[in-house]
Amino acid sequence: MDTHDLLPVGAVAERSGFAASALRYYEAQGLIHATRNSGGQRRFERSVLRRLAFIRAASNVGLTLEEIRDELDRLPDGRTPTKADWQRITTHWRGRLNAQIAALEKLRDGLDSCIGCGCLSLRRCSISNPADRAANGAGAPGAAFLPPLLKRPHPAP
Repeated sequence: MDTHDLLPVGAVAERSGFAASALRYYEAQGLIHATRNSGGQRRFERSVLRRLAFIRAASNVGLTLEEIRDELDRLPDGRTPTKADWQRITTHWRGRLNAQIAALEKLRDGLDSCIGCGCLSLRRCSISNPADRAANGAGAPGAAFLPPLLKRPHPAP
């Protein structure tokens, strides 16, 4: 391989819009791969930019890193998606987006009376929470009645 096909981490960060720390994290998670030069510095093949664009798109759709990894792992030899791959993947994403749209519409339509939190502070709520049943439910803590697709994982302390 010609060394001109290898990019340093700074160039990949600039071209992809990801911070260098994110690139190191994605490498540690097995989503992207780098080689090391004689000084131990990371060097990425130019094709990593397409994988990073894929990661960004999948993240924007709402896929978790595990789901993104699963999609990338289906590609042989760690290559970037082809047109056929992309059609298969986006069919899955379309279903995911439709479910998210439905969840957002449900939230929007009930927003005047409730945001799905499970609190007891509103007298009129489309999602009733008598006797604070949400406190011990599967959705606690947080917005207990928010549709699952709209919940983000709690940040680690």
